[in-house]
Amino acid sequence: QVQLVESGGGLVQTGGSLRLSCAASGRAFNSYFMAWFRQAPGKEREFVARITWGRSTYYAESVKGRFAISRDNAKNTVYLQMNSLKPEDTAVYYCAAGRGSGTASAPNDYNFWGQGTQVTVSS
Repeated sequence: QVQLVESGGGLVQTGGSLRLSCAASGRAFNSYFMAWFRQAPGKEREFVARITWGRSTYYAESVKGRFAISRDNAKNTVYLQMNSLKPEDTAVYYCAAGRGSGTASAPNDYNFWGQGTQVTVSS
């Protein structure tokens, strides 16, 4: 079992930056794929980025070059650095953990979810 708690969301202007954190508790954090998803009002949850235990990363095309996912296994924490933010990045951002493989970009690839943190980008 893994418990996930996100933090770092907030209100930022277009072009600004935010760093989200996801603290994990439970066993074997460093054996899990970790990912960030987001969900805007009226839309389905969409993949943002994922990182493997070996720190291999994969990004959605919409955030590639602007966002960076990283993990600190010693702190059981995964991060999402978000730069050059746009109004269309506004959403609730969720952290997820799973024993995935490959791109692991679908919600079904993940077993454990955080409660989400709101990111709002003003124009």
